[in-house]
Amino acid sequence: MRMKNNLLNAEGGKTYKTINPTDGQAICEVSLAQISDVEKAVAAAKEAFEEGEWGKMNPRDRGKLLYKLADLMEQHQEELATIESINSGAVYTLALKTHIGMSVQTFRYFAGWCDKIQGCTIPINQARPNRNLTFTKKEPIGVCAIVIPWNYPLMMLAWKTAACLAAGNTVVLKPAQVTPLTALKFAELTALAKFPKGVVNILPGSGSLVGQRLSDHPDVRKLGFTGSTEIGKQIMKSCAVSNVKKVSLELGGKSPLIIFNDCDLDKAVRMVCLPHSVFFNKGENCIAAGRLFIEESIHDTFVERVVNEIKKMKIGDPLDRSTDHGPQNHKAHLDKLVEYCEKGVKEGANLVCGGKQVNRPGFFFEPTVFTDVQDHMYIAIEESFGPIMIISKFSNGLVLQRANATEYGLASGVFTRDISKALYVSEKLQAGTVFINTYNKTDVAAPFGGFKQSGFGKDLGKT
Repeated sequence: MRMKNNLLNAEGGKTYKTINPTDGQAICEVSLAQISDVEKAVAAAKEAFEEGEWGKMNPRDRGKLLYKLADLMEQHQEELATIESINSGAVYTLALKTHIGMSVQTFRYFAGWCDKIQGCTIPINQARPNRNLTFTKKEPIGVCAIVIPWNYPLMMLAWKTAACLAAGNTVVLKPAQVTPLTALKFAELTALAKFPKGVVNILPGSGSLVGQRLSDHPDVRKLGFTGSTEIGKQIMKSCAVSNVKKVSLELGGKSPLIIFNDCDLDKAVRMVCLPHSVFFNKGENCIAAGRLFIEESIHDTFVERVVNEIKKMKIGDPLDRSTDHGPQNHKAHLDKLVEYCEKGVKEGANLVCGGKQVNRPGFFFEPTVFTDVQDHMYIAIEESFGPIMIISKFSNGLVLQRANATEYGLASGVFTRDISKALYVSEKLQAGTVFINTYNKTDVAAPFGGFKQSGFGKDLGKT
């Protein structure tokens, strides 16, 4: 059924409940997209690109629409932050500043690129005296499918969608099934901004159904995915078989952070605790420092100070402005964190604090610290995607080899006052981003992405 705000019910009126992680109760019913809904959305996006007003619009007017959308998002930022907090468990202050704030910045940044996407002229040998001219022209590719995760529902939407729209493409986006609400509010704002019909399409539903069909669909020309390495590999296969569509992947991470004994220890402790490298967004952060390497001479002092900082964290309702640490996103993820910690203890790592579900309603998990973590252990190798600090000590020159001994390569970091050491280590670390004496500082103008099994392609920036 077509509704006045251009929203459609899913085929057969199918719905599902989306859950508030703070209390485990249902927030509302959301339409559950079916294969037929994917077909309708892709057809609408294709028509908008090939036949509609969007495909004929000049780049500067396209930029005006994106600026207008950014303004509307800013006007509704408190509402968006509240929805994000209720649906994802992000503390409101972080949701307002980062989840929503960076989303607004992203659309403004890419709005400015709309009329600056240009080709070049090439001085080929035949240019003179035959007066032959060769030039390149950059063109949009058509319908782009976007599949995003649940940890930053609106921000990941913005990172993927803004660039696609700025280039003149149309999009079909599948939000994570557990966090669809800000994406649906975003769709409402695109209609309010007067985006032409079919340019932006949102399909809440399951990854195995909706995501798979988008990967397979012959009319989708590019697919952008952020999520697990396992699912990323499946998507690559589907995209290659269907129509060799372009793919960009941002996948798992196990980001090493090396802290030398000549660092600013106060700053290092501050950065690894809330709200920066490990516990930022409850640890549900793709570039979270997945494993810390602490030089032996400062190890014990570092651990003691970190634990003291953790004890100061307020765990509670994410809508409470004084809360530091909200609930994990959903029950299945909470259960995985419990299992992850049990494996760490079983293998012999030292559980210093945390490691358990908080005794209260909702999906709360204690901020956790493991020390004496050996390289072969499960928790040294696998990503937790939760508020779990994994600490290993080092005392020799092998720390770089240990830090790079992972199939992931999304981010990394180093703390030292020695600039020569910092530059050397940053050159040797195998990661898409290396932070020096800071962590988790991303910006819309700086390209972001990884290599190895953390994926390929870049979000943000000129690229």
